Amino acid sequence: MASKKTSTSGNTETLLVELLTEELPPKALREESEFFGHELRSRLEKERFVSSTGSKLTTYATPRRLSVLIESVQGRSPDLEREVQGPSVSAPAQAVEGFAKKCGVATAALKKQQTPKGEIYVARMRTSGNTLDAALGAVVEATLKALPVPKMMRWGDGEARFVRPVHGLVMMHGARVVPGEVLGRKSSNQTLGHRFLSSGRITIKHAGDYEQALLKGMVVAGYETRQEIIINKLNKLCGSSATPVASSALYGEIAALVEAPEAYAGEFSPAFLEVPEECLILSMQQHQKYVPLRDKATGKLLPRFLFVSNIAAGNPREIIHGNERVLRARLSDARFFYDQDRKTRLETRVPLLAKVVYHNKLGSQLERAERIQLLAGRIARDIGADPLLAERAAWLSKADLLTEMVGEFPELQGTMGRYYALHDREPQTVADAIEAHYRPRFAGDKLPESSIACAVALADKLDAVAGLFSIGQQPTGDRDPFGLRRAALGIVRIVVENKLPLSLLDLADTAFEPFKSKAPVELVKFVNDRFAGYLKDLGFSTLQVDAVLSANRIQPSLVPKQLEAVKAFQALPEAESLAAANKRVVNILKQAEAKGESFANVEPSELMEPAERALHEAIRSTSERAKVLFDRGDYAGYLTTFSVLKAPVDAFFDSVMVMVDDPKLRRGRLALLRDLREAMNRVADISKLAA
Repeated sequence: MASKKTSTSGNTETLLVELLTEELPPKALREESEFFGHELRSRLEKERFVSSTGSKLTTYATPRRLSVLIESVQGRSPDLEREVQGPSVSAPAQAVEGFAKKCGVATAALKKQQTPKGEIYVARMRTSGNTLDAALGAVVEATLKALPVPKMMRWGDGEARFVRPVHGLVMMHGARVVPGEVLGRKSSNQTLGHRFLSSGRITIKHAGDYEQALLKGMVVAGYETRQEIIINKLNKLCGSSATPVASSALYGEIAALVEAPEAYAGEFSPAFLEVPEECLILSMQQHQKYVPLRDKATGKLLPRFLFVSNIAAGNPREIIHGNERVLRARLSDARFFYDQDRKTRLETRVPLLAKVVYHNKLGSQLERAERIQLLAGRIARDIGADPLLAERAAWLSKADLLTEMVGEFPELQGTMGRYYALHDREPQTVADAIEAHYRPRFAGDKLPESSIACAVALADKLDAVAGLFSIGQQPTGDRDPFGLRRAALGIVRIVVENKLPLSLLDLADTAFEPFKSKAPVELVKFVNDRFAGYLKDLGFSTLQVDAVLSANRIQPSLVPKQLEAVKAFQALPEAESLAAANKRVVNILKQAEAKGESFANVEPSELMEPAERALHEAIRSTSERAKVLFDRGDYAGYLTTFSVLKAPVDAFFDSVMVMVDDPKLRRGRLALLRDLREAMNRVADISKLAA
C-alpha cells in the first residue's frame, strides 16, 4: 500500500497546551511533564498535524501546571491519498465489484497496476484532513489518560478523573484559542500566576509568549530553569568554606515544589552533631527538603542548612526562624531515637526477630539470621577469613530492624547497626560488616571491602535468592518485587571484583541446603545470565562471554582475565580458522557420542596417516608448553601458544576421514580430536567464537 500527502489548507503556528491544577505530586512531576509533551506530539503526528521533523517541542512543569509548546503545528491536517491493492484483473466480476464497494469507489474508477505477481486492480482512496479545532480536545484528553499516574481522583460533581483537580485549560494555536473541552474545563487564553505573588488572571496573547507571560505572573515556567536558579542561589549562600550535601534528585524535588524559588540559610544547635550525620542528613532532606552543609576543609557536617521558599520575603527573619523551629523538632526526635536505641544492646534484640515475619513461607527474620550466620561462616572459611567474626556479624546483621531509628528511616538499616555495634564494643570488622552487607544497594554502588563483610553480604543475598526461588517467587518478565536480579548481580560483583576463589554453582548449592534441595537449573541460569550481562557491560562481546562461561564453571573471579585473553586470541590471524576447526570437532564428537561411540586416550600406534601423527605430536608438544602458562595464569599466552596448530589441524581435515568403517581407526581419530578439544579449551570454548 502506498500513500502520499496532498496539499493542505490552514496556517502553521505554535501550539500551546496548559493544564492548570492543584499542586501535583513533586517526585514524578518531571517525568509526567516529559511524557505529556512527547505523547501529545506523537499523537498529533499520527493525526498529521505535525511533521516528524522540524517541529520543536518544549515542556514546562510547575507545581500547579503541565504545559507543552509545539512549533510548526498545522491548523488543518492534509488530505491523505492511498492506493489499495485489490484482486487480479482476471478475477471474477463479483470479486472486483466487492473490492470496489469496500473501498467506496465505482468499479469503473479502479486502475490497473502491474506487479511481480501479475496485473491487479488498484483503488485510489482519499481521506479528507481534519481541523485542529475538531481534533485537539480529544487528543489532549487521550494523552492525559495515558499518563503513567498510579492513582487518579475525582472532584466536584463531575466524572473527570486526574491525579489532582483541574482548574483551567489553555489551548492556543498562535494567537487563536482552539475551542475544546478537556476533563470538564473549556479552553481559553487565560491562566493563573503565582498563588501569592500574582493577582488576577493572566491573558496570553500568543502561544509563543507563554514563558514571558508567566514570568510577569511571578512564575518560572521551565522546570530545568527553576532547578538551575535553585542550585545557583544555594551555591551562593554556601560561601567559599562550605559545600551543599544534595543529590540531583533532591534539587529536582525542590524545583517541583516552588514556582518562584528563593533561597535562605538557617542554623541549628551544634549539640545535634553528636547524632550520626546520616540521621541528620535524612531528617533534613527527606522530611523538610532542606540542604545540609559540609565543611570543605574537614568534610564534617556543619550546624547550618539551606532551604528554598516559594516566596521572596522583604524581611526573611520570620521565615528563617520558622524553619529553624521545625528542624529543631525533627532533630530532637532523631536524637531521642538515637539515645533510646543505645540503651539496648544489639545482641539482646536478635531473639525478638522471631516476631518479625520475613516471608510467610520462609519464616521469621530470626530464622533468616540463623541461615545467614551458617552460610557466612562457610563462605568465610572458603575465602580464608575468620568464620567466628563472620558468624557474629551475620547474627547481628538484622538486629537494627527493631530500633527506633530504622523504624523512622528504613534507609538507615545496616548503617545504624554499625553505629550501635560500635557502641556495644563489638569488633570493628563486625560493625563494618553489618553496614556493608547490604551493598551493593544499587547499580554502581561500592562493594563490601573486608573479607568478613564480603562473606556476610554474599550470605545475605544468596539466602534471599535461594529462599525465594525455593518457593517459586523468582522474577518473571519485568516483575521483580523482591529485587532478586539486583541481588544476583551483587553476588557476581562481590565475587568477581574482590577476586574471591568461589564457585557460583557451589555457592548456590550451599545456599539451598536449608531448603532441603539442590540449586535448581533455573537458579544457576538466572545468576549466570546476570553474570553474562555484567561482562557484556564491561565491553566483551556475546561470543566471547559465551565462550569463556561455557568453559569456566569453577572460579568466576578469573573470567575477566580470561576474556581479555580471548580478545587477544581473536586478533591472531589463525584464530578464525582454529575456531571453525573447533566447531567442527565439537560437532563430530557430539554425533559420535550420540551414536554410542567410545574413545579412550589416543595410542600413537593406532595413528596410521602422516597427518594424524603430525597433529598428535603437535598437540602433545604444544600442550606441554601451554600447561605451564595456564598454571601461572597467563591465559593470553596459553591461547596464543595453540596458534601453531592451524597448519596440522588444516592438514588433518584435508587428508583424513574421521568416521571410517574400521572401528579401531575411527576410535583413534575420535580420541585425537577429543585431545585437541581438551587441550585448547581450558580457558574458553573456542568453538563458540566461530561465526
